[in-house]
Amino acid sequence: MSILKTIHSPADLKRLSPEQFPALCKEIREQIVGAVSNVGGHLASNLGVVELTVALQYLLDTPTDKIVWDTSNQSYTHKLLTGRREQFHTLRQYGGLSGFCKREESEYDTFNAGHAGTGVSAAFGMVEAREQLKQKNKVVCVVGDGAMTAGMTLEGLHHAGGLGKDFLVILNDNQMSISKNVGAISAYLSRTITGEFYGKMREETGQLLGKIPHIGSDMQKLARRAEELAKGVILPGLLFEELGFQYSGPIDGHNFEHLLPTLENVLKMRGPVLLHVITKKGLGYEPAMKNPVWFHACPPFVLETGAPAKKAARPSYTAIAMDALVKLAREDKRVVAITAAMCEGTGLTAFEKEFPDRLYDVGIAEQHAVTFAAGLAAQGMKPVVAMYATFLQRAYDQVVHDVATQNLPVAFCIDRGGLVAEDGTTHHGAFDYAYLRHVPNMVVMAPKDENELQHMMKTCLEFNGPISVRYPRGVSLGVKMDPVPQALPIGKGELLKPGTDVAIVAIGVSVWQAVEAAKRLDKEGVSTAVVNGRFAKPLDQELILEVAQQVRYVVTVEEGCRIGGFGSAVLETLSDAGVTDVKTKVLGLPDWYIEQGPQDLLRERYGLTAEGIYQSVKELIGKAPVEKSQFTGATLGSHLPHGDEQGS
Repeated sequence: MSILKTIHSPADLKRLSPEQFPALCKEIREQIVGAVSNVGGHLASNLGVVELTVALQYLLDTPTDKIVWDTSNQSYTHKLLTGRREQFHTLRQYGGLSGFCKREESEYDTFNAGHAGTGVSAAFGMVEAREQLKQKNKVVCVVGDGAMTAGMTLEGLHHAGGLGKDFLVILNDNQMSISKNVGAISAYLSRTITGEFYGKMREETGQLLGKIPHIGSDMQKLARRAEELAKGVILPGLLFEELGFQYSGPIDGHNFEHLLPTLENVLKMRGPVLLHVITKKGLGYEPAMKNPVWFHACPPFVLETGAPAKKAARPSYTAIAMDALVKLAREDKRVVAITAAMCEGTGLTAFEKEFPDRLYDVGIAEQHAVTFAAGLAAQGMKPVVAMYATFLQRAYDQVVHDVATQNLPVAFCIDRGGLVAEDGTTHHGAFDYAYLRHVPNMVVMAPKDENELQHMMKTCLEFNGPISVRYPRGVSLGVKMDPVPQALPIGKGELLKPGTDVAIVAIGVSVWQAVEAAKRLDKEGVSTAVVNGRFAKPLDQELILEVAQQVRYVVTVEEGCRIGGFGSAVLETLSDAGVTDVKTKVLGLPDWYIEQGPQDLLRERYGLTAEGIYQSVKELIGKAPVEKSQFTGATLGSHLPHGDEQGS
């Protein structure tokens, strides 16, 4: 009989004996691999924390005790053990379970996360809330070794270590191997130094030394230093000790004989404690163990082989952008590329292969990445910062203060602009038009297709100031590529089609949807102009005003938030020019966080397909909309599948 099927909450887990845990973990891994092979997701990291999650839920009294998962993309086992097993097949699907922790989904999810580095700060906030409210619950934060490069993690550790409250941080280290000998020794040492006898002896010895007249405090410091040095010889914990944490580990995170007693001990310790746990990414699924990078965030795959379920027919926008960057870098040795722990996701592996000494992966440290780029630019280099739109948000002040105020030539390649499908709320690139276009000196571009993207890459490297180009997740349209990229004139849009009744002014991936909608409107006697904005800033005001003077209606379209975005820029232009005799409508993403779901479905839901644009124009001009089934024009879904070869 299945053990996992008997678990509907952590209370059921506590009825098991630890001897049953290995069999349970095997079932959990099978469930995770089966689900992710169908829908995609974060596989390798989840397979690595199965035992750790089981041990925590077994020893803690959740949801009274709090577990905060930094990033929370490793929370699949947590979901399976907290009442969501029967819904697990809906993982990352529209209306289904989130791929991350979500407070709205379960009382066991204590904090919503999708970006690394937030866990320690959030968890310590819960510690202080506990103290203020005179409660007795435990708070545990599980943070990956990658997030240790995030400055916010160190800030949180510094704060927590200084205040000295009871708080357990578990460092889930899946980057280093651990031999059986080292594992056994470190597990023994960890059980010893976390035991009650050792803790009591250490405390009483410290008090005794402190009472020695004149030299007591010096003796305390000497004893403490001797202990640190002894531990530092064997264990890599001196940094955490200096931050005010008692350090334990490293221990084997897959061995319950080590994991359970050590966890039980550290949960009894007073003050801030950091437990260093070694895990193996992808454990239990051979393809993920061999290629943990690809299986970190993967599209659907063939369960038996681990091969992608389907291969994209055309290259992704990401691949097009980075291919252009490599070609341009061959012509100019000053071009360097920077990413924040997303070399594979942003497509920079090709750049790294050809120019290994010109690629900088700074880890999960977006703020540092941008200011580092500013320093390079200040000395004559041409830095290109490649990040997802959702992650560039984390470095907003650095963009404003360190790059733009000095008008430095830093190019921002903003990947995953717009809707990104199954990763959902925390990962949609909804805000970059809005948060960049109001920054002085900044140029903001978005291509209508891959050919225009390669020209914008050239534009980025020729422009002597801060400049950005955003492009979507997904495969390209398959348009004909010009043999050589050419720089575009800054701030100049493109009139794709003239018209005398309606003007649709679009930018980025929405442009071709506007073209398809205009074709249908023309057939119905509504003469429709289409403008490819190209630039959200500086806007081509001359072109927009010229077109606006020839029509009665202006509709803007963007795959970004309506508030403060591209459409707002167009309305500002019309207002400044005193254009009052046209009716306007702004199409874009509404003022709420967009749910997870396939790109096609979300674009349809928010009116950003050709059909949606057509319907909006009909409503604006006062003609009754037709049934959607009558529309036969192409939609973006015919070009963009749900996934891409880069993965999530």
